[in-house]
Amino acid sequence: MYFDDLTTGLSVQLAPAVIEKEKMLAFAREYDNVPLHTDEEYAKTTPFGRLLAPGVLSFLAVWAKYLEVDFFGEELLAGKSTKIEWLRPVFAGDVLTGKATVTKLIVRNEKNGLAEVTIDVVNQNGEPVLTGVTEAVVKRRKT
Repeated sequence: MYFDDLTTGLSVQLAPAVIEKEKMLAFAREYDNVPLHTDEEYAKTTPFGRLLAPGVLSFLAVWAKYLEVDFFGEELLAGKSTKIEWLRPVFAGDVLTGKATVTKLIVRNEKNGLAEVTIDVVNQNGEPVLTGVTEAVVKRRKT
């Protein structure tokens, strides 16, 4: 979708993303190898009592669902930034669902604009677990 076709408030519900334990462990071992994510015995001694999913994995699981309905498609020129705020721990077996909303639009020039998409994510209990805010550079229609 071209930048000119976007409106603030445009939103879509995302398909559920299941945090599978084996994928969670493989991701953690490669990219976030700390005991809270990889050592079950250690995790039992923490206030959480069990392994936590890496926060970036939780975001990426939902991000993959967003890409299935991507607002921008072929008009995406580049990503600019992503900010993730973790609100509550995510565990193996959790089912995350999100809502993606266009929250800001800024015209940069005659060729492109900056679109901000906020993804609010809840677990299977409806509890907020994270919010991701991504800025993307998106093509404008030629006039």
